[in-house]
Amino acid sequence: MTRKLPYWHVDAFADRPFTGNQAAVMPLEVWLPDDVLQAIGEENNFAETAFVVKDETGAADWELRWFTPAVEIALCGHATLAAGHVLLERDGGDRVTFRTRKAGILEVRRSEAGYELALPAIPTQQGEWPEAAALLGAEPLEVWRNPAGYDIFLYADEQVVRGLAPDIRGLGNLGANQFICTAPGGSTDVVSRVFVPGGGVDEDSVTGSAHAVLTVFWTGKLGRDSFTAHQASARGGDLTCRLDGDQAWLGGNCVTVVEGSFYLAG
Repeated sequence: MTRKLPYWHVDAFADRPFTGNQAAVMPLEVWLPDDVLQAIGEENNFAETAFVVKDETGAADWELRWFTPAVEIALCGHATLAAGHVLLERDGGDRVTFRTRKAGILEVRRSEAGYELALPAIPTQQGEWPEAAALLGAEPLEVWRNPAGYDIFLYADEQVVRGLAPDIRGLGNLGANQFICTAPGGSTDVVSRVFVPGGGVDEDSVTGSAHAVLTVFWTGKLGRDSFTAHQASARGGDLTCRLDGDQAWLGGNCVTVVEGSFYLAG
């Protein structure tokens, strides 16, 4: 027996196709077994596949989980934005909320620029990680770390960040950390690149969760509560970042590239 599951392919933090970060969004009637969800994530081969099921607890509109091709993860920004885009376009409304297993309640709402996504603001503390710094290929000015595996490497300028050629295999051996390389930007306030090889993503295109970290970091550095950001991956993507209490609000748009069915046998 073959089942047809609804499927969307969305470019998130993008205002045109083939930019931003790709995500698959798949609303389900009920949760499939975890090994099936992981197999679908591997088949889709995007940085993340977002699965949503109607939330019966009343805490939020939907339950939400994310899978890379290799693992289930605790927090993903761009695939949450993509899921919000799909559901608001399909069902209407101005906002949608998601109950997650490890990141609390998340929200996507419409804005003048497209959408805003609320993620938990993630703080870091200054520290050291010389092994990782050496593998990134350029000595950072500062290293800031969070026990959950979000690690910031601050560089002097955008050119250094764009020129990084890290040892991807070596970074992957250090764990499923996010290696967030950042500097003051030129056309935007902040620029970054993000490497997550231990989580199955050598270099991410546009990373919402990393900007939940960078929002706290850069508002402190800049002395204001908002800024513009560009993630300088091959695809590239632009965001607005705003700190509001314990939430990081990330602004951007989405483009639906494919809408169809995923065929699941068995």
